[in-house]
Amino acid sequence: MSAIANRKAHILIVDDHPIVRQGIALLINREPDLLVCSEADDAQQAIEANQASPHDLAIVDVSLAGTSGLDLVKQLRIKFPELLILVMSMHDETLYAERALRLGAHGYLMKQEGTTTMLTAIRQILQGELYVSNRMRSRLLQQLTHGAPEQSPVSILTASEFEILHLIGMGLGTSEIAEKLKRSVKTIESHRANIRKKLDLKSGNELVLFAINWVSSSAPSARI
Repeated sequence: MSAIANRKAHILIVDDHPIVRQGIALLINREPDLLVCSEADDAQQAIEANQASPHDLAIVDVSLAGTSGLDLVKQLRIKFPELLILVMSMHDETLYAERALRLGAHGYLMKQEGTTTMLTAIRQILQGELYVSNRMRSRLLQQLTHGAPEQSPVSILTASEFEILHLIGMGLGTSEIAEKLKRSVKTIESHRANIRKKLDLKSGNELVLFAINWVSSSAPSARI
């Protein structure tokens, strides 16, 4: 079991679904070495919670109201460099895990995994290691063995643009994306325009086609 100065490790949960936060908290608080001290449903609450009482580890969902969880990871790493971060999401790890790690996360876990796996991920990170699934670890090792692949054009997108491109590739329209991410239609339209400009796409149809091809080639099994 992990131990931090002979006390329980203090955990912060960041997810905009109260039922999800409560379920994770109940699971963690059964453990003798872990304690959920705070919950937050958006980036601002997460930052304020850790300012009020520094935590050892934050569990951050990728999709948050008003901002991307990946943007929050970046903010947390700048403001609280000692804070460990486990990103948890329903989104396929082949699309999101490497980007999350590059932004400073210490692990990535898909919500479909079992409760034992989540506890393993938390303890592994608390012990100073990175956590990804065996499948993702093999993928990253292959990249190291065969040399880094040519940089994907999507690497220039911001975290929010990256998430929106993924949702476009999953077949969601502007209004559906706005509802899912709890942002305005105008904001999503602005992001779509920026994505098109950065990827040198001439029309909305080209954007949709690019997004679908990107999702299917990167993560054939991805589902919302």
